[in-house]
Amino acid sequence: MTYAPPRGRRAGAARSSPSARRPGPPRRPVLRSGRGRNRFRIGRLVLVALLLVSAGKLLLIQTVQAGELTASSAKQSTTKITLAAERGSILDRAGNPLAFSTEAVALVTNPRLLTLNKGERAAAYKNEMAQAVAQATGADANALSAGLAQDRGYIVLAPLVDPGVARDLRDRFPEIAEEKRESRQYPAGNLAANVVGSSTWGADARKLTGRVGLESSQDNLLSGTDGYQIVDTASGSDTVIPGSTRAELAAVPGSDLQLTLDSDVQYTVQQQLQDYVAKTRAKGGSAVVLDARTGQVRAMANGRTFDPANIGSADPATLGNAAVSSPFEPGSVNKIVTMAAALENGVAKPDDVLDVPGSIKVADRTVHDAWSHGVEHYTLTGVLAKSSNVGTLMTAQKVGEDHFAEMLSKFGLGQKTNVGLPGESAGLVPARSTWSGSTFGNLPIGQGLSMTALQMAGMYQAVANDGVRIPPRIIEATIAPDGTRTPTAQPEGVRVVSPETARQLRTMLMAVTQKAHGQQGTGYTAQVPGYQVAGKTGTAQQIDPSCGCYASSTYWITFAGMFPQQDPRYVIAIMLDAPQGGTSAAPLFHDMASYIAQKDALPVSPDPTPIQTLVAP
Repeated sequence: MTYAPPRGRRAGAARSSPSARRPGPPRRPVLRSGRGRNRFRIGRLVLVALLLVSAGKLLLIQTVQAGELTASSAKQSTTKITLAAERGSILDRAGNPLAFSTEAVALVTNPRLLTLNKGERAAAYKNEMAQAVAQATGADANALSAGLAQDRGYIVLAPLVDPGVARDLRDRFPEIAEEKRESRQYPAGNLAANVVGSSTWGADARKLTGRVGLESSQDNLLSGTDGYQIVDTASGSDTVIPGSTRAELAAVPGSDLQLTLDSDVQYTVQQQLQDYVAKTRAKGGSAVVLDARTGQVRAMANGRTFDPANIGSADPATLGNAAVSSPFEPGSVNKIVTMAAALENGVAKPDDVLDVPGSIKVADRTVHDAWSHGVEHYTLTGVLAKSSNVGTLMTAQKVGEDHFAEMLSKFGLGQKTNVGLPGESAGLVPARSTWSGSTFGNLPIGQGLSMTALQMAGMYQAVANDGVRIPPRIIEATIAPDGTRTPTAQPEGVRVVSPETARQLRTMLMAVTQKAHGQQGTGYTAQVPGYQVAGKTGTAQQIDPSCGCYASSTYWITFAGMFPQQDPRYVIAIMLDAPQGGTSAAPLFHDMASYIAQKDALPVSPDPTPIQTLVAP
């Protein structure tokens, strides 16, 4: 059989290998016209459609769904909540609280969220809420409605609410949330209110802020340092979603403030002063009790005061502390400066006899005694005990202006005491360079200069303390949150006169309170049975604003003294502003000193009060 090779290959020719082939040119896709163009157009239309849908969705979110999404977002947001520090307490020297804080509840809500959630019913719902809160808490319904109508994310409906009332309101209005607060308590009412002061809710209504008194001046120490908590909250309030705390810093409580005040003495002195002011129909008055040895303030009272728990209704005129902020012309209590300068500089002795006329001319003015008399033979002690203006000016002329000015400064006049209370006045002493001839006819008898009740007490404390004036203080110590007690440093004493001069002055001042036929002092009604009392009365004319001159019938009435004289424990200074009945504060000193002597069981004086010679034979 004959084999026939495939077509195209010669018989006997060798088969060529694959590698020997040459590849042909690549094939080009064949486009079928019509189909390709349609696919491209369709793809482009789909892309445009997707873009349009996306733009429409974005427009929908930003407009139609904006409120709904905002409300949804508001239902859970990250919030920084302030953790208010607990306010420190104010205590008396025995640790009895004069001001402290307790836990309370505030009701808050989110007006903006109410608007979003309630829609058309929002206005009516807000009004219903305002009326309910007002009825339950006594708040102003109109004010609440006005607050709820604002576009705000937070308002306080009621700052302090009973927990049961809060629960009932929240049951009716779930949008109301609670916040922890503190309520300031003043357990002794208006006791020492002018010293302690008052605190109220601050501008953000989330924290107590001192308004007056120590509550204000010591606000940083009392208020502590707030903490914070970063959490997720629900419904636009401070209601924390459990387990959502992201960060937290604990609050540091405020420190306690312990005062030198004795609550029992403060209560009695305050009550007695207010009763005496009412009895004499005075415009007001002040009283200060100092520890004679340390200068610590045991009591500080004013004739008019206020309720610190209800400061909003208080008369603004009662909110200050007149005992440190309202200076007055002291009158004859200032004669102690003249006598101290005379004894200390050796120009006179207590038993020296002066021939005292009824008047004396000083520069261009004539000064009279308060009573008419011819030439009297007063001892220097008698000049003080009888409160002779003429005899005092005769003695001041022996002292000289420079020594007198120096003694004013040593007694602390014209200077703040830095007792630690706000609003303290330095009083006024004319600069030595401004003195005219008639100035020295005023200052030695207690006119033409001014001082506060506290400064007046400080003068007599120096005499009681053997000539060393201890600047008074009223803050005993601060007590940190961990209980660490830091006492206030004892101020450095100022040597005013020698111990011998101080002893002589106390003996002379004791003659002011003696009562004997022909040898009677002006302050004998200050006597306390069983105790030797040393003190000085004072009467100073007030300025008549209509003429800028001294009034003929309006006075400051003063008394300052110490007891027991042989070893003084307390100093009491009293000022009455324009009393219409009664011409002396000595009886009030008697009442206050009698109480303190009994309370502290002070030992009675071993010797009866000696009768000193005031008028020489």
